[in-house]
Amino acid sequence: MLTERSGRVREAHKLLRRGAREKAGLFLAEGPQAVREAVAAGAGRVVELFATTTAAARWAPIVAAAEDAGVPVSIAADAALAALSETVTPQGLVAVCRSLTVELTAALAGEPRLVAVLAEARDPGNAGTVIRCADAAGADAVVLTHGSADPQGGKAVRASAGSVFHLPVVSGVPTADAVAALRERGLTVLAADGAGDLDLDRAEDDGLLAGPVAWLFGNEAWGLPAEVGALADHVVRVPIYGRAESLNLATAAAVCLYGSARARRRAAR
Repeated sequence: MLTERSGRVREAHKLLRRGAREKAGLFLAEGPQAVREAVAAGAGRVVELFATTTAAARWAPIVAAAEDAGVPVSIAADAALAALSETVTPQGLVAVCRSLTVELTAALAGEPRLVAVLAEARDPGNAGTVIRCADAAGADAVVLTHGSADPQGGKAVRASAGSVFHLPVVSGVPTADAVAALRERGLTVLAADGAGDLDLDRAEDDGLLAGPVAWLFGNEAWGLPAEVGALADHVVRVPIYGRAESLNLATAAAVCLYGSARARRRAAR
């Protein structure tokens, strides 16, 4: 049984740091949901699976699927799994995964019709939640621009609930480069901002959401900088019908992405 002092556990522990993840091209997926989706992603995504005796018994189908896929499964002590966890109550299941981020050109290959772009969104929980929302809305890719959270960090992976393994994710590109590439692929770039001059309902009525669209979302604290909004074709606000001052980033992203998904479905009828 491996302990927290075991060489492989110590090497995996390094992946809790972003610099180590980028250098090794590896990251950690913690918990049954993330590990299940990582194993199901195939393509040799999972390098090794660490599990406590209790977790291996509790989630035996996940462990069996990993073994069937040729993934080495290592039983480790509770303290070893705790050393690989960023949660208060570790669940005893951690996979070492190969990097999943792709180049922008690869993510936009084919004919993308819905893309979410996070411009300097620094909260990993928000990043993971937006990836989850984009996946649910049927988006083709998610782009996190330079200065955004690492989508392969533990909190982001957990917040994505496994969606990080379902669609192409790009990280670290300049916002202007991302917008230029999206426009070259024929997508209309819509920036979401509470002070936008165009109402989301009006944008749908005008047919803007029915075609290929890239949604540009800003930072949690200061929103969308003017220079970023200027890159978009339109700046769109989500209407507030009640007394709330605003919507947070992840909620606004969900509303906008589903607005596009709904408009596309209606147009296809």
